[in-house]
Amino acid sequence: MKLLYFPIFGRSLALAIISYLGLLAAQPDKEIDRGFDHFYNLEFDEAIRLFRNLARQRPHSPAVLNHLAESLLYREMLRAGALETELVTGGNAFLRRPKMNPSLADQAEFDNAINQSMALARKQLAAKPGDRDATYALGVAHGLRANYNFIVRRSWTDSLRDATTARKLHNTLTDADPTFIDARLTQGIHDYIVGSLPWTYKVLGFLIGFRGDREQGIKTVELVYRQGDRNRTEAAILLATVYRRERRPADAVPLLEALLAQFPRNYLLWFELAQMYSDLGNKTKALAAVDAVDKLRRQHLLGYEHLPEEKVIYYRATIQFWYNDLDAALKGFLAVTAKANDLDLNTGVTAWVRLGQIYDLKGQRRLALDAYRKAIAYSPGSYRAKEAEGYLRTKYQRKRG
Repeated sequence: MKLLYFPIFGRSLALAIISYLGLLAAQPDKEIDRGFDHFYNLEFDEAIRLFRNLARQRPHSPAVLNHLAESLLYREMLRAGALETELVTGGNAFLRRPKMNPSLADQAEFDNAINQSMALARKQLAAKPGDRDATYALGVAHGLRANYNFIVRRSWTDSLRDATTARKLHNTLTDADPTFIDARLTQGIHDYIVGSLPWTYKVLGFLIGFRGDREQGIKTVELVYRQGDRNRTEAAILLATVYRRERRPADAVPLLEALLAQFPRNYLLWFELAQMYSDLGNKTKALAAVDAVDKLRRQHLLGYEHLPEEKVIYYRATIQFWYNDLDAALKGFLAVTAKANDLDLNTGVTAWVRLGQIYDLKGQRRLALDAYRKAIAYSPGSYRAKEAEGYLRTKYQRKRG
């Protein structure tokens, strides 16, 4: 979901947030809407096929090429477990990202789609300076390339530069037409991101004039959610991610419930809802949300039929871990790590770390050390592996509160 990880600098919903930076604000289009129905229900293969066909049918549309590129990016994020926000809160650094390794073919297709989109948009702007659709599409392309550079290539400076360019392009649209609410989504996210960056990033030359404002950024995204047209879904997803990061789970719950009603095949929304209830201190509702996913999976309903059982166990065990139900969580993480090679990197490495933490809490240091070493071997170089390296030196202790 576009939330997801949304790639801003931290995981999204859904969801990071810089991964987004602008999507569609065109007139209603049944084929485009069908593609995004697949997209928001995590059916990225179907979305990619549809947007590829549309790109052939509409060779002069930069927007369709952006949709294709975005679907390619989010498919890879789903594979890597990067669309989940379990690590948004807590002590995780804002700029940490999971490792992603798309195929060379997927990288080439993404780059080709973005390059073509930018070329088409610039050609249209040369013929008609100030054209709204072309300007918007060019800003979106820069935003998507920002996401890709940040998530895949780990080029933070290039990513932020592209994000700032997207902001400037969409600023021209709202300056010309203040009622173009959808274009303000880019501005809101950019304000939030820049306002959340360490000062060392804020002194970059291309950020001159953009100090960032986290609170104003949130208010702008809220405005798009209330008054926007084509970007209301993106705003809802982004808000859910931001609310969690800002420790406002009560505000995220109604958004997630509304999104689930709209995209019932998106199992990650259930998992997000479970985590929000967990953050609220409602263990019963949190586990009930996980159980709802498990029931749908067992019924082999569309969108849930290929969800691994271990993924459900992982989320249940995570809630049990935070509520200090260590025996139940231990059983769950043992089941998950037994199938770790069949799961995404984020789930697998986190399960090994959690297993080590449980053993430390239970006073079984030797078993804890073994679990941490397996986490490091499972995903070497990841921030979770680095976290495990720290626990090799100092055993895990739960912080009060």
